[in-house]
Amino acid sequence: MQNFGLTWTDTDGLPCGSAVAYDEPSAQRQKAALETAGCTGVEIVTVKPGERPEPRR
Repeated sequence: MQNFGLTWTDTDGLPCGSAVAYDEPSAQRQKAALETAGCTGVEIVTVKPGERPEPRR
């Protein structure tokens, strides 16, 4: 199974990265939820098991 994480900038301008890994459909749903909440720069990135995506600065 391929694992995905997300990076985004929250509504306060802070760069964030997901603390959990998702399968692709779950990552797409989480991306949509973040965008609906007003977050910007939401990206789905491939991660290895146990890895966290590095927030973009």
